[in-house]
Amino acid sequence: MIDTLRLTAEEAAALLERRELSAAELHAAYLDAIRARDGELHAYLRTVDEPDADGVPVALKDLICTRGVETTAGSRILAGYVPPYDATVATRCRAARLSFLGKTNMDEFAMGSSTENSGFGPTRNPWDPDRVPGGSSGGSAAAVAAGLAPWALGSDTGGSIKQPAALCGVVGLRPTYGTVSRYGIVAFASSLDQIGPIAKTVRDCALLYRIIAGRDPCDTTTVDLPESVELPETEHLRGLRVGVPRELNEAEGIEPGVTEAVNRAVELARELGADVSECELPRSVEYGLSCYYLIAPAEASSNLARYDGVRYGLRSETNGDTRAMYERTRHDGFGDEPKRRIMLGAYALSAGYYEAFYGQAQKVRTLIRREHDALFERFDVLLSPTSPTVAFRLGERTENPLAMYLSDVLTIPSNLAGLPGLSIPCGLSEGLPVGLQLIGRQFAENALFRVGHALERALAFGYVPSRLRDGGAV
Repeated sequence: MIDTLRLTAEEAAALLERRELSAAELHAAYLDAIRARDGELHAYLRTVDEPDADGVPVALKDLICTRGVETTAGSRILAGYVPPYDATVATRCRAARLSFLGKTNMDEFAMGSSTENSGFGPTRNPWDPDRVPGGSSGGSAAAVAAGLAPWALGSDTGGSIKQPAALCGVVGLRPTYGTVSRYGIVAFASSLDQIGPIAKTVRDCALLYRIIAGRDPCDTTTVDLPESVELPETEHLRGLRVGVPRELNEAEGIEPGVTEAVNRAVELARELGADVSECELPRSVEYGLSCYYLIAPAEASSNLARYDGVRYGLRSETNGDTRAMYERTRHDGFGDEPKRRIMLGAYALSAGYYEAFYGQAQKVRTLIRREHDALFERFDVLLSPTSPTVAFRLGERTENPLAMYLSDVLTIPSNLAGLPGLSIPCGLSEGLPVGLQLIGRQFAENALFRVGHALERALAFGYVPSRLRDGGAV
């Protein structure tokens, strides 16, 4: 019996190395778990049976192109699209002998914070199926939390790895922009999108990041890593300077239970030897959300213009009128959230408004980057809540887009600055996980892994949802 709920990717690799089970047996155990539990959760859109599996399985968010496997980005406008090639991250997973478990559910084109915007139905949180798993990588986070994958890849534009990791009680890394290739990724906002790992532990996260990171000639925005990815081992934080930005920790809407859990983690960092001080990010938090919701929709409106019913995916039939076919296909294929963002973005880029909106937002983005850079002259890592709240109920925010957008208010500023961020679980509030966000300077993933690992060991959170704890063996 393989206990997929508790098995980490590192432990699974050790079992394979010792030949205590075969890769095929491990892959089959996860498929059995998916059949047993995913009917309730809907973390996967489709699974892959790999009888010739040769390593630890991984789940892939459904915007990562996989040769021969349908890839829809959670949108009906891409229903039936089967890529003829693999994304670079998929190629690198293959090269590391990882087998593919399947494609995970997501908010359509990664636009959302709850995975309720999927064109194929919502994903539910393993801790409480009446609540959301976060988004847009909610399927990947739910799969890892529920033991339906040892680790997974997600994507993060405004918070889509960190926030679902927080709401599902797992670990998620949004890497420094440019360290992971975007080749073969269905684009949302090209200056912000980044692929990253979701896992049970910080060490698992580092292992998967090591596999996917590095320069790719197919993506000219990628760079060589300045240092190799290290697996964290130390359990102290002596010599680390930790900043606690007041605006990120006292923002309006942060639930008391979230504040309490994060404050405990901050005190624990002190006990582990870190030099902890308060600091400020006033402009980043005040202007971050509005800046993001000009830049991201503007880039989305440009990227999504290619979905016209001609080249791939859905085509709605009309009476031979090409323009009518474009309109009907986009009407039928896109959900409400992509339509909303396409309209916002098209307006921001339109003649007479470009400089006033998109151009101005890019200037604000530069100020946000400089404000973070100034703090990193004094600190190695910044700490804050990942999400202002624990997982909210399904349907609670679907009729209020602004309330939904505020779910990412704490993750967006560092994303705009292109900085790495790690979310680790730091406790429970109302019986649901609370996420602690660690933000580092550019290319400081190793520092984040060190801090995250030390806090993870000291917190001893335990990554099995309480409602699944008694029935984990498959």
